[in-house]
Amino acid sequence: MWDTMNEKILVIDDEMNLLQVVKDYLLLESYEVHTANRGNKAIELFHTIKPDFVILDLMLPDISGEEICRLIRKESSVPILMLTAKSSENQKVKGLHIGADDYLTKPFSPKELIGRVRAILRRTKGDSVMTDELNFNGGDLVIDIPKHLIKKTGNSINLTPNEFKILLVLAQNPKTVFSRGQLVNMAFGYDFVGYDRTIDTHIKNLRHKIEDDMKEPKYIITVYGIGYKFEGE
Repeated sequence: MWDTMNEKILVIDDEMNLLQVVKDYLLLESYEVHTANRGNKAIELFHTIKPDFVILDLMLPDISGEEICRLIRKESSVPILMLTAKSSENQKVKGLHIGADDYLTKPFSPKELIGRVRAILRRTKGDSVMTDELNFNGGDLVIDIPKHLIKKTGNSINLTPNEFKILLVLAQNPKTVFSRGQLVNMAFGYDFVGYDRTIDTHIKNLRHKIEDDMKEPKYIITVYGIGYKFEGE
């Protein structure tokens, strides 16, 4: 079970009823919740409480959600979940471009909101391996992140930039299942122009380079009907 103790969430929305519902559901999950219905108050609270997660509505009466996101991103990599109206497709894309981690369209289910919060926190904090070097299976596979260097059984492996990005997303989040779309967004960015099935070609090439047996891979595992996950100790 995901441990939510002491994780502080800042919720920013000018709809008071929605703000209260979101707060109540987050409190039931044992998060520490702080709320703001204006941008100025939100920025003040952000600096005061230093939250672990921010839920941010794009449409605020004094300062836009995009501007708040920009201000936060200048000083912090805290996960940000943006709330958008159905008609604000352009704002949604813009928000992702300036640093939001995900978005949720109104109206939404509180349970879906909780699920998004958990997934993003798990990806960015809990299961993410934060180190300059990733070492798997006793040195069988080594990823030197700053040098963009891959070694398999001690031998250097040449990966394309896109292959490296995909492998890094998977390896930094072991056992986490990613859809093709999620891998595209995390590896290439939300403004990537192309098909998510491109991922299959990259995965095939990666397996050819890092797996001992492509028919029975031990690192990049297919989760049928969903996508891929990374295994390795």
